[in-house]
Amino acid sequence: MKITQEADYAIRIILHLSALGKGHIVDAATISEKQGVTLRFTLKILRKLSKENLIQSHRGVNGGYSLVKNPDEISLKDVIEVIDGDFAINKCLKDKNACNLGRAATCNVHAALRDIQNIMIKEFDKIKFSQLLNK
Repeated sequence: MKITQEADYAIRIILHLSALGKGHIVDAATISEKQGVTLRFTLKILRKLSKENLIQSHRGVNGGYSLVKNPDEISLKDVIEVIDGDFAINKCLKDKNACNLGRAATCNVHAALRDIQNIMIKEFDKIKFSQLLNK
């Protein structure tokens, strides 16, 4: 599994909003500038995060974006999955029909990779943005 650049930017955007606190509204241009991400790409990421209710968009002159949850309720896993989809370190873990041998259900490699993936998912879920603020 490789975290995409878009997911990396989304993590930085959520971390920026986390530093401001739940409910604090900041405009997209400020987020873009502070995080070194183009405004267009920032807006694309903000739409995805908003659609999945990690952040809320606010319209109007004083509009912008704010966290919906507290930073201790948002994990790295939450953000990565919004952007990159479900975790899968191998295609057969996402789709058993992708096994070129047709034996994902009985494959020892599949089982080992599944166990590793489950550990990885738990670890990403353990790391909350409140922890990242204190590093």
